[in-house]
Amino acid sequence: MMAGGKQKDYLADLLADDQPVSADEAASIEPSATPAETSGRLARGGGMALLGRESALARVASGDVRQVTQLRLDPTRVRIWKGNARIQERLNEENVRDLIDTIIAEGGQKVPAIVRRVNDDAVYDYEVIAGTRRHFAISWLRTNSYPDMTFLAQVADLDDEAAFRLADIENRARKDVSEIERARNYASALEQHYDGKQRRMAERLKLSEGWLSKMLKVATLPDIVLAAFANLSALTLNPAYKLSQALADERRHKSIIGAAQRVTEENGQRAQDGQPPLGGTVVLTRLMAAGEADKQRPKLYEGISRHNRPALSVTTASRQGLTIKVHAASGADEDEMVALFREALASHEYKTEVE
Repeated sequence: MMAGGKQKDYLADLLADDQPVSADEAASIEPSATPAETSGRLARGGGMALLGRESALARVASGDVRQVTQLRLDPTRVRIWKGNARIQERLNEENVRDLIDTIIAEGGQKVPAIVRRVNDDAVYDYEVIAGTRRHFAISWLRTNSYPDMTFLAQVADLDDEAAFRLADIENRARKDVSEIERARNYASALEQHYDGKQRRMAERLKLSEGWLSKMLKVATLPDIVLAAFANLSALTLNPAYKLSQALADERRHKSIIGAAQRVTEENGQRAQDGQPPLGGTVVLTRLMAAGEADKQRPKLYEGISRHNRPALSVTTASRQGLTIKVHAASGADEDEMVALFREALASHEYKTEVE
């Protein structure tokens, strides 16, 4: 719990409504007091206001609300938590301009970020759990004519898993965090906080397993493909999922990667010419069209197990040899795999003779 002035300020803010309670009055209320004990002291507040106050105090007493302290910080002493969803390299003056202008118009940052203390770094005192755009905006303003701007932050006492859940709740309400960023954040958190168990993660985040599985598939999209999109927010969940499925097709993978590289180069040239980048819909259409001819080409060989699942396939074949892929979870035993392997070799030798 907090003590002294911090506790007074916190309780005063917590109890504030249309008829605010003074800090001195708030300080006289013990955090452990029950709603019944506090109702007599705050009777002057009236009906609904009193119920709100009792509810707030009950949350403190039960432990639902812990340490809540707001501070104004030097952003250079605040780092970004490595578990944050946002891709920091994509933050720039242009895509944070709306927030920068708002902060200037309001005379400072009004909505606090959420941070936690850092004890393992001499350079930083805190790290941002939620609010990296606010951190960027204040940092930019301090180096661009507003040196007195400070970073408003609420300090929370959180472990990594709780920090992830809190950041996720905030990100769900923000349109400026793309589905791709959230998907990658989920994939990282799955291993770090939930031992790779999707069901456990879904339960903790109150998500459906099917939706989470879809997000994790989207997280497999490689950087070289994402670089083709000037704005990741243009790549929403369903199209991103279809693109990840297309990339998983070995016959299309190389073509899609090549198309993505060409789009990135074209966007670079457009930037030099003072033109806007290609829109997300145009980029997606190009990538999804890539490799369609390859998709129609029959596979060199595919061995199916007795469980009617792919067990073994030939992915490339030439005079130098062939590449064979063994598929997981086919249900085939060792004898069956050996038989399929022999069949794949025979199929390749037959095709070579015909050619």
